Amino acid sequence: MSPWRTWRTRLILIFAVLGPGFITANVDNDAGGILTYSAAGAQFGYTLLWTMIPITLALIVVQEMCARMGVVTGKGLSDLIREEFGLRITFVIMILLIVVNFTNVITEFSGIAGSMQLFHISKYASVPVCAFIVWILVVKGDYKSVEKIFLIASVFYIAYIITGVLSGPDWHLALVETVKLPPRNVWSDKDYVYTTVAVIGTTITPWMQFYLQSSIVEKGVSVRKYKASRLDVIVGSIFTDIVAWFIVVACAATLYTHGIRHIADPSDAAGAMKPLAGQYAFILFAAGLFNASLFAASILPLSTAYTVCEGLGFESGLDKSFSEAKFFYWLYSVLLFAGAAIVLIPNFPLVKFSILSQVLNGVLLPLVLVFMLNLINKHDLMGKYTNKRWFNVIAWTTVIIVTSLSLILVWNTLHG
Repeated sequence: MSPWRTWRTRLILIFAVLGPGFITANVDNDAGGILTYSAAGAQFGYTLLWTMIPITLALIVVQEMCARMGVVTGKGLSDLIREEFGLRITFVIMILLIVVNFTNVITEFSGIAGSMQLFHISKYASVPVCAFIVWILVVKGDYKSVEKIFLIASVFYIAYIITGVLSGPDWHLALVETVKLPPRNVWSDKDYVYTTVAVIGTTITPWMQFYLQSSIVEKGVSVRKYKASRLDVIVGSIFTDIVAWFIVVACAATLYTHGIRHIADPSDAAGAMKPLAGQYAFILFAAGLFNASLFAASILPLSTAYTVCEGLGFESGLDKSFSEAKFFYWLYSVLLFAGAAIVLIPNFPLVKFSILSQVLNGVLLPLVLVFMLNLINKHDLMGKYTNKRWFNVIAWTTVIIVTSLSLILVWNTLHG
């Protein structure tokens, strides 16, 4: 076979499995993620860009393990937890996941409301319309069509890359700060430590692991396509953190440079950027926030429905009709519309609720990661695809660091 045919075959294989890893990683840049990265750039300029490299490595390690389990076992993560650890433990985890994900859904709809208000569209119009559009997309579509739309939504994150360029940053300083560790004296600044923990600790969330593995199973990715699926995860992780890098850079070049150091929500960043970087940068940042929030509002209820149905033994999947998977579609619908309805409550404390969702993510994450590592190292389950010793070292180190950071974030948030 000629080199060209070999590469063409590989590209076809890659595009055949492209989706789950790329989509899952990009949803991580949701309203809460954008707020965190924007605050990092506004408060500390370029000095937190060094976190992007460890963030990317941590994301790749954890997501690759989920992809591998999905490909090898053909089962979702919650399904494996039930089979290996029992229904009682699974039920408790599912209840916790529903609560945590519901707070995240509310956060995403607050992002939709905030971004549309920047264009003078009331949340009482934007939120119900977006909720209905998302519901129709999922309930009336099949997996392939929904995945294509999600992939298109992922591409729109390029808006943040363009915003970063339009903001006119100091490129040399930004690149230096990306590869250079910060000086020791910054660690005496409690705000800097807190923001560092937030930037790294919010990268990996509990729902991501369940959704990625379920998506790979529903897509029917086989062991033969494992390498291409792994590449999907790696490309998605790198792309999403490039976007995060540009969000920090855009806010550092505009807000930080002009002394605007504190923002309450991501729409504040977009609004403050308008007179500093121009109309185009403002529109792109606001449009990016809307896309990210709508994207995550689509994925989070869907992820929860997949996970709970798998864990408790109910039928699930976008390729099944409403009558075939009633619990799946009802749970999805309730989470979606209830989350949208809460955002419409007058004077609802959206910022405080966003912080609460981050805290709950940090509480649940350590538990999920420990279950994952126990499962992937079971030889009777994974065969030759268990973690190699060196990968276990990296994986456990990643888990310990991410878990520690998440727990520190929870502690700091609860204690002001």
